[in-house]
Amino acid sequence: MERPTRQRDTDQQQQESESESTGQQTCPECESENISSDGGGELVCEDCGLVIEDENIDRGPEWRAFNHSERQSKSRVGAPTTQTMHDKGLTTQIDWKDKDAYGRSLSSEKRSQMHRLRKWQERIRTKDAGERNLQFALSEIDRMASALGVPRSVREVASVIYRRALDEDLIRGRSIEGVATACLYAACRQEGIPRSLEEVSDVSRVEQKEIGRTYRYVAQELELKMEPVDPKQYVPRFASELDLSEEVQSKANEIIDTTAEQGLLSGKSPTGYAAAAIYAASLLCNEKKTQREVADVAQVTEVTIRNRYQEQIEAMGIH
Repeated sequence: MERPTRQRDTDQQQQESESESTGQQTCPECESENISSDGGGELVCEDCGLVIEDENIDRGPEWRAFNHSERQSKSRVGAPTTQTMHDKGLTTQIDWKDKDAYGRSLSSEKRSQMHRLRKWQERIRTKDAGERNLQFALSEIDRMASALGVPRSVREVASVIYRRALDEDLIRGRSIEGVATACLYAACRQEGIPRSLEEVSDVSRVEQKEIGRTYRYVAQELELKMEPVDPKQYVPRFASELDLSEEVQSKANEIIDTTAEQGLLSGKSPTGYAAAAIYAASLLCNEKKTQREVADVAQVTEVTIRNRYQEQIEAMGIH
């Protein structure tokens, strides 16, 4: 008498899942594929009873954890590797706090000893001038990224671009700070974080003209795919700094979409274009801001805002 169909199908699915978990092994004795694991690291043939493997590696932890804090405290791995450090975060560091494992302050003799160890630890982390230059460049990228308020992902991308430029020998003949700033600007463009060239040059120690020249060179040599900057990316930040409502933001986006379809955006600065749209939207929504206020936030001139504003209201048919 045959077993019911549902039970037979269930048994078949169970056997298939077990064979998948064992990697589709066959029994060397009877060539059967009906192999199961007993959960203790042994593989057993269900047909002839042969134990095929009895020393499988259990890759799971040997401890149990019941919540996130326990799992974190019992984890034996360190911090993740990062491209923002010259050694990718794989070396050790001596903490700057002069305290022992129990939180007690060290004696003066121990403090001076830890100071010497800390100094030599920093010295031996870089073996040559190339590593020292890379460490300086990555620290500059980190400093400028912090000043710009960009997320961690942008710093990682900027560090990767700088390492690629270093491997392609694009740094030779150029300042380290200039290439580092250009890589950070390229990372902002790639990650869709709206930061203008003027804003980047403000936090850098390099002139804006050199940053732009180096950026174009690095982007061309590394074949970086750069999308044109969308002025709408600047609207939320500019409107927030001007304390404008959501209505003004949506109106400014509408102005940008409508006028861009008519080809007015071609060859124009995205920051100036966004600033003019915000100025026009503030007038239309009765939340008037002066051209000087908008220009200061967008870091453009009042003349730029007036020119873009006239073009936009003519294209919109507003008088």
